[in-house]
Amino acid sequence: MKTSRRTLLGGALAGLAGTMLSTKMAFAMEQSYTGDTLVVISLRGGFDGLSAIAPIGDPGYYAARPAIAVPKEEVIGGDGTFGLHPALAALAPLWKSGKLAAVHAVGQPNPTRSHFAAMEALENAAPGTSLRSGWLDRMLGLTGATAPLAGVSMGHAMPSRILMGPSADVAMTGIDNFTLAGDGKRPIAAALRAMYGDDPAARSADRALSAVGKIKSGAYAVSSPYPETELGRALRDVARLIKAKAGLVTAAVDCGDWDMHEGLGPAVEGQRMYDELADLAAALAAFTTDLGAATANVTVLTISEFGRRVQENSSRGADHGHGNAMLLLGGGIRGGKVYANWPGLSPGALVAGDLAATSDYRAVIGEVLQKRCGLGSLESVFPGVKPTTFGLAAARS
Repeated sequence: MKTSRRTLLGGALAGLAGTMLSTKMAFAMEQSYTGDTLVVISLRGGFDGLSAIAPIGDPGYYAARPAIAVPKEEVIGGDGTFGLHPALAALAPLWKSGKLAAVHAVGQPNPTRSHFAAMEALENAAPGTSLRSGWLDRMLGLTGATAPLAGVSMGHAMPSRILMGPSADVAMTGIDNFTLAGDGKRPIAAALRAMYGDDPAARSADRALSAVGKIKSGAYAVSSPYPETELGRALRDVARLIKAKAGLVTAAVDCGDWDMHEGLGPAVEGQRMYDELADLAAALAAFTTDLGAATANVTVLTISEFGRRVQENSSRGADHGHGNAMLLLGGGIRGGKVYANWPGLSPGALVAGDLAATSDYRAVIGEVLQKRCGLGSLESVFPGVKPTTFGLAAARS
């Protein structure tokens, strides 16, 4: 069988250590993106928004969760209706300074309790259409950004489904191990450049390798120590790209295992929810401290495939549910507040035992995309969705 040029190139590019690159690339003139860098953190497994942002003013919360509800006197940053879990203490300064906010009672339009189906729908974000790309890829395409590191999936060697599609993106486990396997001992990169320099995939790889090489060649001293966790390491490298002015438009990062059917536990150190939230808070706090003034042009938001049921189970956990909470962080966020069209937790207000979702998560993101990322119509990113009007973000001037 005759081996094609594409097959040979695919085999060669498979040697990228800790890296996968999109083979699709628009080779228009580089355009200047002037919006925020959008960092999307996926809290995989089903984040329990009712623990993280506790509805302390709703008596249904304490009736449904006698063992695992967060006591009113232990929340931080509260307003009498909602309060932040005490494990988020590292984020208290950001809450008080108005850079951290939350949106509660958010969810997907067609809820399911299947992890795989819910995450696939969350990342595609176009139910009822023929679109198969990820919504972050579609957002990236609208910005016109063509820098080799405009879209990055950080922390995993395989591209994130949220970035699946025609826009250029790079997946890396980390900046320092983003290399072509074997290069240095043999001039592999130079050989590929000579053989396949006119191939889009090779050009994508070459541009990305060159851009990362320049970043790696410079010294990098963090302004604040990061926790030695997967999220901490990933956010440290995202900050490194931002501070290097590498043209980063958006980064996708995964965080933790939030599927706590058992052992979610009360709000004390050593319990699963407490410890996971503390790690999340420590990484985000380090990230913003490290960025310093650059935080003004960065927005971080969290998403998760679904929330947890309102009623705790016999294992001091909570099963798959629906309505959830999102965290939003950045210089353009109007924080120190929980935004919500709160439906309540009385038995009659629940939907099949779950917190009702009164806001589409896509509408929340849509408000950020318009106000902080400079997008106009959301139709090609989130078909049929109108942005929320919470006023949770200030429009860029």
